[in-house]
Amino acid sequence: MLGKGRHVAPALMSLLLLLWHEATAIEVPQDPKIQQDLKQPPTIVKQSVKDYIVDPRDNIIIECEAKGNPVPTFSWRRNGKFFNIVKDPRVTMRKRSGTLEIGFRSGGRPEDYEGEYQCFASNDHGVALSNKILLRVSKAPLWPKEVLEPVVVTEGSPLVLPCNPPPGLPPPFTFWMNSAMTPIPQDKRVSMGLNGDLYFSNVIAQDAYTDYSCNARFLFTHTIQQKNPFTLKVQTKEPYNDTSYNATDPYGGRKVAESTPTFLSPSGSESSKMVLRDEQLLLECIAAGLPTPAIKWFKKGGDLPAQKVKLENFNKTLKIVSVSEEDAGVYVCMANNHLGSIRHSIFVQVKAAPYWLDKPTDLVLAPDENGRLVCRANGNPKPNIQWLINGQPIDSSPPNMNREVLGDTIIFRSVQMGSSAVYQCNASNQHGYLLANAFVSVLDMPPRMLGPKNQLIKVIENNRTFLDCPFFGSPLPELRWFKNGQGSGLDGGQYRVYINGTLEIKRARAEDEGTYTCVANSILGKAENQVRLEVKEPTRIVRAPEHQSAIRGSTVRFDCKVKSDPSLPVTVAWTKDDKPLNHGWRLKKDDESLTIPNVNEGDEGAYTCTVKSEIDQDSASARLTVLDRPDPPMDLDLSDPAARSVRLTWIPGNDHRSPITEFLVQFEEDRWEPGRWRNLSTYPGDLNSVILQLAPFVNYQFRVIAINSVGQSQPSRPSPRYKTTGAAPDAIPRGLRGWGSKKDNMEITWEPLLDLERNGANLHYCVWWRRKDTGEEWSNVTTVGSKHIVQNTETYVPYEIKIQAINNVGSGPESNVVIGYSGEDEPTDAPTDLRVSKVDINKTYIHWKPVDPNSVRGEFKEYRLYYWRESSLVPGLVVSKEKKTKGFYSTMAEPSGILSDLVPYSKYKMFMVVANSRFEGPRSNTVEFTTKEGVPDAPRFFRINRRSFDTIYLEWDKPLEPNGILIGYRLKYQIVNGSREGREQLATFLPNATDFTLRLPDRSTRYKFYLSALTQVGAGEVYAEESPHFTNEAYIDQVDIATQGWFIGLMCAIALIILILLIVCFIKRSRGGKYPVRDKKDLPLDPVDQNNQDGSFDYHSDEDNKPLQGSQTSLDGNVKESDDSLVDYGEGGDGQFNEDGSFIGQYTVKKDKDETEGNESSEATSPVNAIYSLA
Repeated sequence: MLGKGRHVAPALMSLLLLLWHEATAIEVPQDPKIQQDLKQPPTIVKQSVKDYIVDPRDNIIIECEAKGNPVPTFSWRRNGKFFNIVKDPRVTMRKRSGTLEIGFRSGGRPEDYEGEYQCFASNDHGVALSNKILLRVSKAPLWPKEVLEPVVVTEGSPLVLPCNPPPGLPPPFTFWMNSAMTPIPQDKRVSMGLNGDLYFSNVIAQDAYTDYSCNARFLFTHTIQQKNPFTLKVQTKEPYNDTSYNATDPYGGRKVAESTPTFLSPSGSESSKMVLRDEQLLLECIAAGLPTPAIKWFKKGGDLPAQKVKLENFNKTLKIVSVSEEDAGVYVCMANNHLGSIRHSIFVQVKAAPYWLDKPTDLVLAPDENGRLVCRANGNPKPNIQWLINGQPIDSSPPNMNREVLGDTIIFRSVQMGSSAVYQCNASNQHGYLLANAFVSVLDMPPRMLGPKNQLIKVIENNRTFLDCPFFGSPLPELRWFKNGQGSGLDGGQYRVYINGTLEIKRARAEDEGTYTCVANSILGKAENQVRLEVKEPTRIVRAPEHQSAIRGSTVRFDCKVKSDPSLPVTVAWTKDDKPLNHGWRLKKDDESLTIPNVNEGDEGAYTCTVKSEIDQDSASARLTVLDRPDPPMDLDLSDPAARSVRLTWIPGNDHRSPITEFLVQFEEDRWEPGRWRNLSTYPGDLNSVILQLAPFVNYQFRVIAINSVGQSQPSRPSPRYKTTGAAPDAIPRGLRGWGSKKDNMEITWEPLLDLERNGANLHYCVWWRRKDTGEEWSNVTTVGSKHIVQNTETYVPYEIKIQAINNVGSGPESNVVIGYSGEDEPTDAPTDLRVSKVDINKTYIHWKPVDPNSVRGEFKEYRLYYWRESSLVPGLVVSKEKKTKGFYSTMAEPSGILSDLVPYSKYKMFMVVANSRFEGPRSNTVEFTTKEGVPDAPRFFRINRRSFDTIYLEWDKPLEPNGILIGYRLKYQIVNGSREGREQLATFLPNATDFTLRLPDRSTRYKFYLSALTQVGAGEVYAEESPHFTNEAYIDQVDIATQGWFIGLMCAIALIILILLIVCFIKRSRGGKYPVRDKKDLPLDPVDQNNQDGSFDYHSDEDNKPLQGSQTSLDGNVKESDDSLVDYGEGGDGQFNEDGSFIGQYTVKKDKDETEGNESSEATSPVNAIYSLA
């Protein structure tokens, strides 16, 4: 029964744990104000390693650091007993720390302080423990003194040289060298084992040529100790010759007994190996045999894990860096040579020191809350779990009704203030232990807001937005959000509140702007904070830069047009290849673009426009590729010479990112046109070696030009010269012809051969000719020119002609025979009986009798008709009598033709001649004819003007060519409304009418007009126009302003004002007013008619001070002449007026008048003079 009960209890405990509800542990924020007020048990934050090996030459430092509130105090245990630091003068503890420092300046041995140390950190709320630190002092013992005899071994036998290093702490690193401190070479045959021994699978005679010394390097002391060296004596059955050694036959062809493989390490067929989890597994198999065996590894029941297994030391060592449980099993190594094989099985066990599955963590609870500490660990064998409280076994602590220990779990129920403590969990097995501290702190604290007060948050529209409201309290307060201080808490839908107090707005919109308040409530109080949210438009690049390829020297513009929120200032920055762009004096940046003038290769790269506001940014990139003309080709070389060809090879230059499309080969020759480069041929851009086809007898020099999409490169440097040998001409002179420059000769001409067609020196031409169809012999002449004249020929007879080019090397091919003619003469006969028939409006048929072909005396070209328009039948119409010609080619017995494009209703004259290539014959009879009346041309112009709201004025002019007697005009018009047209109306006019006024039924009515002139034959070409749209502006522009009532009234008012002013001035003068200029009588005279700056005149002479004597205008309009009229002041006998109508005689002083006459008079002036006085 008891056994059954023991099994039921754990199951029941697990069920209770599942059903029990606990509060979520409180996470204390790292806010300095909270941390300052927070009472907290100690926590170990730094400690030395468990297995602590120290250098005996240094002071010993054992670390132990802890935090807590109040600040912890520290104590130590050594080997399980209290370590009284005060009594040992060599030991000190750092301030506000538990770290121990042990110094040996005053003597003492570090070995005396070896042992197990443990640190205790304490304050009012508990005690925390460090790991048990095993302190050991590093040791580097010397090799034992020994005398090593030479090792004698038979050639081909295995050998093991033991190392047996002294047992240091930590163990030393071993390696083998000879007395000269040269490492011993290792390979499949010779290698060092894991134990430090040196293994020879088989010995060769050459192994005796060096000695072997094992070396141990101690890590802490950084010293190397060397064992006395081994010397080998290798016994051989046959003499050994050094020169016969090679790697493939180390025995030099001597017979050495071979052997099957045997294991040197490990021994036997089976062994076992235990390794701890996460440590390194090393398995070794070293075999002896001749030839040297090869080592292979297997794992029973599966393949070797390729990702974890690494084979080293020429496959003799299998290595797994971090072992896990699945690496356990049987590993098999096999050694084989051609004589046989051998196997060894290694049983690998994987054990484990304890490792954490669920490490206990600190627990902060509010009063009356529940919680638990869990300590789960695993290992092989399974570790034992022990709980401690404040460093003491929990079983020995006073009982606590609010705490229950259930194996690896401690359950807390309804915790109370004052029950804070530090709990330790110790998980251990035979391979090690784990120790973890976890405190339980019972805390009560009113709600607090941890973030900044009244924060302003700006976000981008339609973005996911988070409003933070960090808070704390114990017990954990309940947090709610409110918008603009109204409504219930925000949660759900558009909003989501996280446990840490953050409010998420899933998609911020303009209507989400406002003030948000977060309120934290608990039983201990309330705290709140506000966040003001502003929603802004996103900053975006609406016209981004685009990739561009630009020609060097051109100007490039990258666009970067930005759209952003008006309330957010933005900055636009440009980078090139992710580095800040130095604008300098050349680059020009404005708000929407970057301009790079005169681009060069240094400007090439990726340009990025980054626009930033305080809350967002956008960027766009584009690449600039700078294209340039290619560099000239280099290293021109000539090869494969032949009589008329040579191979030209070159190296293309840099194409500057625009592929070379073709190469242009040019040549220069130094015989006919030295210094002039001419094109020879072009070749595709992917070729750089071509065969050039050449002409004979030329001393060539070549150069190459590369061409890409940008343009041509500079020419390359010229190639060496290449001279071709001479040859007979290949070409036939072109353009051979015979023609007569006079009636009794024939000039034979041709085009001379080009310079490159000469093919040799002393080029000349042989010309042959004879009369055609006469059977006479060929006549010939040799000349160096390009013309030969045959004299004393008959008029216009055919000749056969041929030509041949000749040089010093030989004769070229003869040309084909061409037909030439001797000179032409004037025709002797004229066409007869020239007449017309079927005369129409604009054409007529003509007939004539031909001339005798022999009378043409040359090559018949045509019958040439001369005709002209003598007059028009329309009275008063002046016409041009310019002569025109038309040719007729006809060899018929009764030739005829059509003369067209005549003007209707006109009188024409004509005559005809016969023409050969050079001359015209005598005239035929002159013929006169008259064309019939036709329809007229269109009127010369047709205009439509709108002069008022309800009328349209039409005007036109007569046609340039009436083509008959005009009898009138016909006007068709119809109302148009968009695409619809109204009924057509018709009006006719007499021939002398040129205008028409049409009254509109409505100001918005529009018409389409068709005007044509009329003769008896009918209506001529139609001139179509459409009336303009009605607008107030158009109407105002076309209204006769002189007829408007408001204008007449305005003019009358102005005239009345002027009249009143004149009357006032006249009355003032009548009452004895004097001229103001009288005051200036005594002033010195200035030049007459001096012009002031304002354009008026100033009169300072004495004559000007006289009152003007002239007529006075009475009120009734009658003019009464005085004895001295205004005429007397003019220079002529009558009054004169200037071009602008002003009177120019009134201020001219009459020469024969007495200066003093009338000075005392005060007679009235004319109204004209009154106006001047006002000025």
